[in-house]
Amino acid sequence: MANTILVGAQWGDEGKGKIIDVLTEGADIVVRTQGGNNAGHTVFIGSQKFVLHLVPSGILRQGKLCIIGNGVVVDPVSLVEEIDGLQKLGIKVDGNLLISETAHVVFPYHRELDEQREILKGKNKIGTTKRGIGPAYGEKAARTGLRVIDLINPPRFELLLRQKVKENNDILKAFGAAPLSFRKVHETYRAAGDRLRPFVTNTVIKLHEATRRKANILFEGAQGTFLDIDHGTYPFVTSSNTTAGGACTGSGVPPNRMDRVVGVMKAYTTRVGEGPLPTENAEIADLLHKMGREFGATTGRARRCGWFDAVATRHAAMVNGIDELAVTNLDGLDSLDSIKVCVAYRCGSTRLEYVPNDIEVFSKCVPIYKEFPGWKTPTNRVTNWARLAPKARSYLKAIADLTGARLSIASVGPARDQTIFV
Repeated sequence: MANTILVGAQWGDEGKGKIIDVLTEGADIVVRTQGGNNAGHTVFIGSQKFVLHLVPSGILRQGKLCIIGNGVVVDPVSLVEEIDGLQKLGIKVDGNLLISETAHVVFPYHRELDEQREILKGKNKIGTTKRGIGPAYGEKAARTGLRVIDLINPPRFELLLRQKVKENNDILKAFGAAPLSFRKVHETYRAAGDRLRPFVTNTVIKLHEATRRKANILFEGAQGTFLDIDHGTYPFVTSSNTTAGGACTGSGVPPNRMDRVVGVMKAYTTRVGEGPLPTENAEIADLLHKMGREFGATTGRARRCGWFDAVATRHAAMVNGIDELAVTNLDGLDSLDSIKVCVAYRCGSTRLEYVPNDIEVFSKCVPIYKEFPGWKTPTNRVTNWARLAPKARSYLKAIADLTGARLSIASVGPARDQTIFV
């Protein structure tokens, strides 16, 4: 398989968890490189549903080493709960999971600040999950954050945490929020630190040892291209680099060790939270929600849905250097007579072939559509490209051509065997 970066080519929730699980069969190591427990990867194995937030999806396959890289922000209490939950389900975690000692830690005051700032924005809210991810990355950038290496050093941790709780209680007081108890936070996090200590190591060294022995490494992205802090629809973005470059900085593995980039995208478009979504369409949203689809794995919120946006995915292919595409949820379109694809935008009298950086301009963009005939037949049991309905094949080829990358996988359901290799 070689070293593969997997990224979301839309606004997140593209079905990366399922594709990661499929690709992990050929991997030795799976690395999570950014984000926090604001992300959720859903994987079905048989009738069993697994929702993972911090632990890489590779943990669900035997004999795979999973690494939480330095670019991730870790809520240790949440991570302990996730590990315990996996072990109760019979999943082996000990010996299969490593945590970077330089990953930054998410604390309760980050979550409180996240919520208070969102309340203050009112109608201009971002739609954050309120998991404290933005404030944690903010402290990282300000060089005042605490890292896992501090969490597992009891004397140092107590000293640093006392200072941070005092400092952040003053800020919370200004918001009119209740202060946090140092004792309670300290006890809870010390217990989590003790539980996680056996997993903590210098993961950069481990990964470079793996590259020297030619191990196959899969770099697991969270969220999607248009939630990237630099390349997304700012300010309606997350707080990390969700694009392919983030896999290098978030793991310590340099670009010249990467072999391919796989972009995951739905056969239509969705996003959770606020911000522009040019192809948003109430009809397709209603259809998908009635099918029980498109509810956030982390928040449970109904996702906003729209037609496939080829302008956005073409931009994602450019920014990430996407070589191959994995298209998911094709079966969600099985019942439609006609399917629209956005091939350009119109803003006033101007036709745009790209995603504008100005959020006000982007919010005014109207999609220019091309229509494709629906295939009107179930695809969820098809496992062979040649047996897929011709109109479905034509649609997949068209959106791949419009995106500018080679189609390699089509997913027609959440299960491992509902996968077509092209």
